[in-house]
Amino acid sequence: MGVRKLFFKKNKTKSNVIISSPLNGKIIPLEDVPDPVFSQKMMGDGFAFIPNNGKVLAPIDGTVTQVFPTKHAIGMETKEGVEILLHLGLDTVELNGEGFEITVKAGDKIHTNDSLGTFDLAYLKEKGKETTTVLVFTNFDEKISELKRYDSDEVNAGTQIGELVLK
Repeated sequence: MGVRKLFFKKNKTKSNVIISSPLNGKIIPLEDVPDPVFSQKMMGDGFAFIPNNGKVLAPIDGTVTQVFPTKHAIGMETKEGVEILLHLGLDTVELNGEGFEITVKAGDKIHTNDSLGTFDLAYLKEKGKETTTVLVFTNFDEKISELKRYDSDEVNAGTQIGELVLK
């Protein structure tokens, strides 16, 4: 083994991933979301919000992997390979994109607090849809050993709300 390899080994420690709130509002337990797919964590563990405005920001540094054609959900991935689904409102797929203005597309690089777009909370309510928004880590079991939630209730978009301890 050369001197360089002996003294300059790469540090293999993994860094945690910081998660910021994608919107202004109140954080609620995922278990309280009135949709069993999310409340029973079938899609993964994460956060739920009751938004008080429709401005949506990137919760992480990474890449947009998908914007659903109905604009109600955005898939993202961190450089560490953590997959994230941001689902705006509940049963909002039925609105076929009405009330949503998403300004990113698949392949876009994003940084924490970059604008992802907006959604019209009044329109969702008018159409009888829940505004509850969910941020879940869809490959949680594969990539994450722990979700550390910061003590927060009311949050502003961009506020750090937790961190992921990677496996």
